[in-house]
Amino acid sequence: MKYLVLGGVRSGKSRYAEKLAREYFSSNGLDEKITLIATATVSDDSMADRIQKHQNERPSHWATSEAPIYLARTLDALQAEEGTSLVIIDCLTLWLTNLLMEDDPAFLEIQIADFERAVSLCEKPLILVSNETNMGVSPLGELTRRYCDQVGILHQRLAQTCDKVMLVVAGLPLTLKSEK
Repeated sequence: MKYLVLGGVRSGKSRYAEKLAREYFSSNGLDEKITLIATATVSDDSMADRIQKHQNERPSHWATSEAPIYLARTLDALQAEEGTSLVIIDCLTLWLTNLLMEDDPAFLEIQIADFERAVSLCEKPLILVSNETNMGVSPLGELTRRYCDQVGILHQRLAQTCDKVMLVVAGLPLTLKSEK
């Protein structure tokens, strides 16, 4: 099971991804062994508040792993870990932002390729959360355009790998792809 959950800022995508994870365990009669890989970094007080809010809303028995840059390495490590049965990664667009701030196009490409490989090889249920940023006008500025291009390409590639792709708008999930 590989899900890609897309949505705008404050669309409810993280909450929906967490709901999917809980439903996976309840429908299979399993104990929740969930690890959330967080990619956000504290850059200002507002971001610190967002991170704290997300942490407070998650069940305390869920494990959290921080991976602002080396996402593939973290996902690979969780593959071998018996304490994790399902992985949520929140959020891919923050991870891409972190990579773009490194200002090394070769490093960016290596990390993206490694991550795509890790996703394709992941045998544990996986829920990927990302912002859909490309539904408006073309942005001004080279870095912003590069960001939007990278996000769009990554989403297209992951959508091919994932069994299910959802778009969350106003807290409501819309199925874009569903393979069973």
